[in-house]
Amino acid sequence: MIQKTIYLLFSIFAILSLLACDSNRVFETYNEMPDCTWHRDSLVSFDIRITDTKSPHNVLIDLRNEGSYKSCNLFLFVEISSPNGNSIKDTVELMLANQYGKWYGTGIGDLFDHQMMYKRFIFFPDTGIYSFEFEQAMRVEELEHICNFGIRIEKAEQP
Repeated sequence: MIQKTIYLLFSIFAILSLLACDSNRVFETYNEMPDCTWHRDSLVSFDIRITDTKSPHNVLIDLRNEGSYKSCNLFLFVEISSPNGNSIKDTVELMLANQYGKWYGTGIGDLFDHQMMYKRFIFFPDTGIYSFEFEQAMRVEELEHICNFGIRIEKAEQP
């Protein structure tokens, strides 16, 4: 009961944070994983309209895991499709905890919130809808204790 209450409070806080004024944010959303389990055959997809091809952008991955997640990392297969039909595939490792098991990111109760850089200072060559598809690549059919997965695209600040 307490864990569900903490999860609810954490979710409300996250939603309020998303609604706060953020002039650099182009897109940000989370998908909830049913029962905090990411099935191998479940792709997490985001279709994002990009209108600015002149400014650099950062692409970040947002993730929430329970403290009972069994690994210190998460491998992902990523496919990005552009409006002109081109696509790129990538494999990404996200480090969620250090070698001693201390979680990175911020935590409330048993939930830990991570925001990790995926692509820094990139330019989108075309306007239109870009599709981002993520697949967990952890060699298990049911990856337990991953509760939310999201993406953020923001305008990068000039160095």
